Amino acid sequence: MCQTCQTFAGILVLCLINSAFLLENGLARTPPMGWLAWERFRCNTDCKNDPDNCISENLFRTMADIVISEGYAAVGYEYINVDDCWLEKERNNYGQLVPDRQRFPRGMKSLADYVHSKGLKFGIYEDFGNYTCAGYPGVLGYLRTDAQTFASWDVDYVKLDGCYAHPSEMDRGYPEFGFYLNQTGRAMMYSCSWPVYQIYAGMQPNFTSIIEHCNLWRNFDDIQDSWASVESIIDYYGNNQDVIVANAGPGHWNDPDMLIIGNFGLSYEQSKAQMAIWAIMAAPLLMSVDLRSIRPEYKAILQNKKIIAVDQDPLGIQGRRIYKHKGIEIWSRPITPLYQNYFSYAVAFLNRRTDGTPSDVAVTLKELGLTSPTGYRVEDLYEDVDYGVLSPQTKIKVKVNPSGKYTY
Repeated sequence: MCQTCQTFAGILVLCLINSAFLLENGLARTPPMGWLAWERFRCNTDCKNDPDNCISENLFRTMADIVISEGYAAVGYEYINVDDCWLEKERNNYGQLVPDRQRFPRGMKSLADYVHSKGLKFGIYEDFGNYTCAGYPGVLGYLRTDAQTFASWDVDYVKLDGCYAHPSEMDRGYPEFGFYLNQTGRAMMYSCSWPVYQIYAGMQPNFTSIIEHCNLWRNFDDIQDSWASVESIIDYYGNNQDVIVANAGPGHWNDPDMLIIGNFGLSYEQSKAQMAIWAIMAAPLLMSVDLRSIRPEYKAILQNKKIIAVDQDPLGIQGRRIYKHKGIEIWSRPITPLYQNYFSYAVAFLNRRTDGTPSDVAVTLKELGLTSPTGYRVEDLYEDVDYGVLSPQTKIKVKVNPSGKYTY
């Protein structure tokens, strides 16, 4: 028997503990979801000439409104996260951080209150070094003060970058700042850049400590608005999965960086591919896109409830690349429900060829590692097609659209 599935650069779900380290803050039992300014809006501080797109309280209030009104919150996106360039260049006389007085005239507590009034959560950015990556004051020398400041503003999520810092000091500094965050008594998600800066410096990160002290962390380059950038991240996670995968689980996640779906650099098929692979990787889903102008087909990708459910699967097991040959890759992730000690699985088929025609991939469920004698119900999560219950011996033929460098 051969079952044919019409698909994309696509994802199937085939349905039929590993106990996780519980961080002191008790957060991130599934990967965080939300909206983050950086990739789309960068460090645009020119509110005089570009008031609609500059890093300002108005931008974040607007995005919070849209996350609610356009249904993003209803499918799980809950954080509104400020990134770099929100600060004044100097601290105040008490050594405290000060938001830019022109662009955030009502202050960060007011912005947090607004976000909270929508039922959302508020995130902020800082840096472990002397300065942030864009040259604003960093936390070095002010770890306790800044943790207390964020708590006083009712911050829910803190991203700590690593520019202008010595990687050798991060093994001490990142846990210390996390300690001060916890000491405030306010639960704040803690996003670290600790490992990526050590990797750049040729050091081997201590992932045992990172898991204990961070809710999520970056391992690789910042994402850029291009398919080449997405591919480089996919390659890094696939090529290093034996080191990376085991570190993820409820409360502590690998972060391959933002979703750039709906911007300028990805085609429709490439956007579907990013969403699918990020879900397989149990990645944080942090959109960085102008939600005011996103096209409906890209919005639909970001709001695909079934793929979000894969990403948010409560087992928290990160998936792996299980096949790579001649531009075709297969990625697989164990998910719920379990039946008679057999996992269900989400499986993504990725076509990285650029020859312009869909590729047929034929494989039995058993060859994918699916061996339950009772079989699996197979569903295409993009096409919303249910193929019924298939046995491990069933060969499925998947037609995978190419994800080359096209714009259409």
